[in-house]
Amino acid sequence: MSTAASDQLAPIVVIGGGFAGLTTALAFRHVHPRPPIVLIEPRERFVFVPLLYELLSGELKGWEVAPTYASLLQGRGISHVQDHVQSVDLKARTLKTASAQTMTYSQLVIATGAQPTDFGIPGVRDHALRFHTLSDLAPLQQCLQQVRRRPSGSSTLVIAGAGATGVELACKLFDMLDGAAAIQLVELGERILSRSRAFNREQAQQALQKRGITVRLNTRVDAVTPTSVNLNGAEGALTLAHDGLIWTAGSRPKIPDLTPAVTLQGGRLPVTSALRLEGHPEVMALGDIVTHSSDDEASNWPLSAQAAIQQGQFAAKCLQSHLKGSDPGPFIFRDLGEMLSLGIGDASLTALGITLAGPLAFKLRRLTYLTRLPGLSLGLKSAGAWLVSP
Repeated sequence: MSTAASDQLAPIVVIGGGFAGLTTALAFRHVHPRPPIVLIEPRERFVFVPLLYELLSGELKGWEVAPTYASLLQGRGISHVQDHVQSVDLKARTLKTASAQTMTYSQLVIATGAQPTDFGIPGVRDHALRFHTLSDLAPLQQCLQQVRRRPSGSSTLVIAGAGATGVELACKLFDMLDGAAAIQLVELGERILSRSRAFNREQAQQALQKRGITVRLNTRVDAVTPTSVNLNGAEGALTLAHDGLIWTAGSRPKIPDLTPAVTLQGGRLPVTSALRLEGHPEVMALGDIVTHSSDDEASNWPLSAQAAIQQGQFAAKCLQSHLKGSDPGPFIFRDLGEMLSLGIGDASLTALGITLAGPLAFKLRRLTYLTRLPGLSLGLKSAGAWLVSP
């Protein structure tokens, strides 16, 4: 059978149902009825991670933040295989899953995202809480319940990592606990939110100070036990007691085994300006797992939901262009701004020339995210429910 004929029979396979992968599948199917699309994703639910804080605090409902893939894909002609992809044979154009399924693809999109990493620090894997997926919420909520049962002010929560996740979580937890626990934010670098806009960083610093959250900069975590954490910073070595340590300090790409092996760059897959895997034009790679070397600033893609969604939209056009034999040109990231949640009912944003902080920024942030949920009808339903709520 010729390659062209086999391409017509074999499905387009998307590995990973996060922002990049799900957007790719939905956007392609919206404009092209063929060939079949298979989305391989082990989770039952898509998680809109930027709103996970509001799900933790009860400000939003589960169906708003974590809709099922069944509801998102219903009637769209996209098959959801709930499985892990273990390996991909790039020459044979086949992949194998954890359940021993073998699948042939015509085009492949790898969008497997990132997972937390403990950097080999003793005790992190066994004793730290995480805030990355839906399954991380229950252990964290249990920890908060235990803190609430103790005398007010007698507990300490430690958050390792002062990037966006750590800062947003610190503010949200303080408001949820109404000051019942001291919160300490530990950061290896010399400032919080090292990748954020100056306005948002300043608003975040004010939010942390207003809540009395202790920020320890230039401080390394050396070890974690169930009740303490060993730190090393400007004050030297320090052992700090804790009633819960949440690890937000780093992540690493999740990449299935590829044959023949692909030489990674900084732990990520090298792609062309069109998001094609170097040397394998039938394979696209998106999101946190890719890197592209270029002197052009427009090719510096942030590791964010915003970039992942845009790459998914571009990937859908590339898949269509491949079928037509045309060239979609390079992917160009459009920076639409940055939004931070800074506690219950509070946020900061810089977008489209606007800088805004406070309750109005919080409302705009939430409405913006809700209307960007994959599957527009669900997003509009959620946004409408919020707009009419008291």
